[in-house]
Amino acid sequence: MKTVIIHGQSHKGSTYHIARILADKIGGEITEFFLPRDFGEFCCGCTQCFVKDEKKCPHYEKLAPITEAIDNADVIILASPVYVYHATGAMKAFLDHYGWRWMVHRPEEKMFKKQGVCISTAAGGGMKSTNKDMADSLFYWGVAKVYKYGIGVAAIDWNKVSDKKKSSIENATDSVARKIIKRNGKVKPSFKTKGFFLLMHFLQKKGWNEADVKYWKEKGWTEKKRPWR
Repeated sequence: MKTVIIHGQSHKGSTYHIARILADKIGGEITEFFLPRDFGEFCCGCTQCFVKDEKKCPHYEKLAPITEAIDNADVIILASPVYVYHATGAMKAFLDHYGWRWMVHRPEEKMFKKQGVCISTAAGGGMKSTNKDMADSLFYWGVAKVYKYGIGVAAIDWNKVSDKKKSSIENATDSVARKIIKRNGKVKPSFKTKGFFLLMHFLQKKGWNEADVKYWKEKGWTEKKRPWR
């Protein structure tokens, strides 16, 4: 099994450690990227990825190694500490670059057979909204199964997280890891994902963006073919 972790920060705090604990329990090959160290560009809003081709993005080459790792992974872990009740700016900037991969545009068919995990931590609160920031992208990419785990660690340093909290983290990551391993290679998109894809299927039959319409027709998705079959 292959797991890719996208860390929404470059330091190794509590969020990093939890993501790594989970990945180690899943086992297999692990690839990690740290933002903004490994990618720190902001989307400039040129819309070239939408109306022409994602390769027209001025940051395409910088992003390519991460895109390749995501495509090759069985499990995608997005991990971000809470910054003012949301994901880090680096994580948001990173996810902004994949708007063209949303189901409304040109989703990658491999996503419909993958599992994803959103992990967030804070000294206090904000984990729910932070996980939603990341889970929105995983859903609209078409990722078949998405897990969310957030915890208030009541500390700003992993070494200061209490043993009780760490025990809770161990139990939670054990549970998620078991589910991921059990479903590996057999995961199917939810009814919600299939329903949204079907809505896009009807939209792309007529279409409004030439690049998207062409892509969907080449995939056979405007007819009866589906990416999860």
